[in-house]
Amino acid sequence: MKRFWHVLFSLGFLACSLNPAAAADDAKIDPLDWPYWRGPEGNSISRETGLPDTINPRGGAGSNLLWKKEVAAGRGTPISLRGKIYFLNRDNPGTPLERERVMCLDAATGETIWENKFNVWSSSVPDTRVGWSSPVGDPTTGNIYALGVNGLFQCLDGESGKTLWSIPMHERYGLVSTFGGRTNYPIVVDDLVVLGAVTVGWGENGIPAHRVFGFDKATGVLHWQVTTRLRPEDTIHSGPTIAVFNGQKVLLTGSGDGWLYAFQPQTGKKVWEYHFSRRGLNISPTVDGDVVYIGHSEENPFGTKFGAVAAIHGNLTGNITGIDYVTDKPLEPKGEIWKELGMGVGKSSILKLDDRIYCCDDGGKMNILEAATGDPIGRHNLGTINHASPLYADGKIYHLEKSRWHILTPDAEKGVKLASRKATGSFDEGVECWSSPIISHGRLYLQTTTAMYCFEDKAKEKGADPRPKQPDVTPVAEGDKPAQVQIVPAEVLLSPSAKQKFQVRLFNARGQFLKESSAEITLIGPGEITKEGEFTAAKEVAHTTTAITAKVGDLAGKARLRTIPPLPWKFDFEGLKDPPATWVGVRYRHVMRKVDGSDAMVKITTIPKGMRSRLSMGQSDLHDYTIQGDFKAGKLNNKIPDFGLIGQGYTFFIEGAIQRMQIQSWQAHDKRSFVAQKFTLVPETWYTLKLRAENSNNKAVLRAKIWKRGEKEPAEWTLELVDPQPNTVGSPGLYGDATNAEIYIDNIAVTPNE
Repeated sequence: MKRFWHVLFSLGFLACSLNPAAAADDAKIDPLDWPYWRGPEGNSISRETGLPDTINPRGGAGSNLLWKKEVAAGRGTPISLRGKIYFLNRDNPGTPLERERVMCLDAATGETIWENKFNVWSSSVPDTRVGWSSPVGDPTTGNIYALGVNGLFQCLDGESGKTLWSIPMHERYGLVSTFGGRTNYPIVVDDLVVLGAVTVGWGENGIPAHRVFGFDKATGVLHWQVTTRLRPEDTIHSGPTIAVFNGQKVLLTGSGDGWLYAFQPQTGKKVWEYHFSRRGLNISPTVDGDVVYIGHSEENPFGTKFGAVAAIHGNLTGNITGIDYVTDKPLEPKGEIWKELGMGVGKSSILKLDDRIYCCDDGGKMNILEAATGDPIGRHNLGTINHASPLYADGKIYHLEKSRWHILTPDAEKGVKLASRKATGSFDEGVECWSSPIISHGRLYLQTTTAMYCFEDKAKEKGADPRPKQPDVTPVAEGDKPAQVQIVPAEVLLSPSAKQKFQVRLFNARGQFLKESSAEITLIGPGEITKEGEFTAAKEVAHTTTAITAKVGDLAGKARLRTIPPLPWKFDFEGLKDPPATWVGVRYRHVMRKVDGSDAMVKITTIPKGMRSRLSMGQSDLHDYTIQGDFKAGKLNNKIPDFGLIGQGYTFFIEGAIQRMQIQSWQAHDKRSFVAQKFTLVPETWYTLKLRAENSNNKAVLRAKIWKRGEKEPAEWTLELVDPQPNTVGSPGLYGDATNAEIYIDNIAVTPNE
């Protein structure tokens, strides 16, 4: 029976009254909001009624177009929360002042409420891929979380747009920002916000892997991180799904290694894993009951067919692949219910309705399958290229192909059909759609590369059906025995003599928090810690790492930290067997070697991933400093590599192949502030590079010079860049592209400006 909005609100308040401690926040939750890109249920289904039967982005009579906003163009899916629309997109596109931003619009009028703008730095992502992620809103606080294309992860106040906390993931954890621009979506789970990405971190995390991070949503403190299989083939573009199996809440996510994982969202403990593809999984899992539906359009782990759609059991544990693809031996338990090969569903998440699933392949075809068996029912031609995910509401399936829009209805015989003759149309020439539609408060929103559109049929009475009952999570009281120990923060960066309080937290086997606890705490590395968990870093001015272990009975948890002193820093690498342990993104890509009689660091060519990369040396809030180092370019098959220095988010580097030097911040953007000059680089010759970063009069001033090592330093700077849209802080670092030949590095120094 149809329920109207006021009934839904009443149900929400009733739930609050049953849990008084949560009432203050939960009372603010609007059941008609769309806080995650796949909606409040995480399945691209809206329970609203009274929605448009036809739309027309060109406007006019009968178009149901409420508003259109060109400045809100983009390629990521928006969200709706507390009467506002939020999304990421390009600011000042195609200009020297281009950057990324989170925009907030009035959901009813499209008027801009606020913009949070931030630079793209230390990244080779092209400008056309900016904003290729979706923010997530926290219904209990109204805060917004957004991951920028180069790795800046922010928590924003939803009302004002003010940054509450931010983490440059590329500098802190080695997030890989690729030319493809694939950027994952964060998700809010209870008191955490969870995010996955391919990273090349420090210490034991120095080898590339798709890693998942659980941050405190209020503070940004890291509670846990988990590593999937090493050296994945891809970065991916997707978001997690939350589900409940056997009374246990899990976070489902695809990975760059081609596996689908289920993790406990509070601890990061792996529940199960399923090997599905040889390359990354770029769609979000769809869950119905205990069944998970997933697809891909890459190589399968066996055979020659590309692409697959599968249904798997979600209520198992361990490796549920069912077969070892290396030995062809069967494995138990077998999670696979069915799998259809050769169906390239790699960009559009699957829609599950009743006993059918709707799978849009990359080539613009909607395939309708029997959910229980995978048997085909029908196919509908949408166009030629598909990225968006279909949305179901009010008896209709709203879907956006790259150049067309469709309103469909389920059909018993064909699987799906057009809702009417006017229920499809094309966008204007040059307009592309990469994002999925969303619905909130009787309105349909869609975003293209030229505008955002809002549609509403004002003649229809608006309402909403109740949501289906969700699976219950087993109460903590039914399993209150400690089974896991967690130390928070899980990772931290300190200065000498600084203090950090660590909490030891106990969880049961299902990953539910029980209590804080005392513990037996031990250290490997410098520093001291009390039995209450207060750590004090060593006084020595040194770059060190420390591992912390907390034992509670037979259970143990671990955390780790880096201690990095204030500037100045000097690294001559003498006596080191490995590159500095505190540097992010260095150890897998570099080795230590005797070069011309002294120990030097070498960026090698034999690594399968990351021959073009950046590394970060320390804190991301440093500014006004000078970085200097010695470099020598190897030569292989008459090819020469690229190398350089990074300071405050700017890179001064020498391009061996085209014999040029330049200072820039955003490598792939040919209009963003940069300066370049011809330079004849002689291979197998040592050079000294120097880069000075300075903040002056609301601008960043970058000066650089290069000379042959051993010769007198030039008095004048060779290059100078004044950036009116400055990066005001940033970690010192190194840049290298060893695709063509090895790079030799020595005598790195970072000093504060005089």
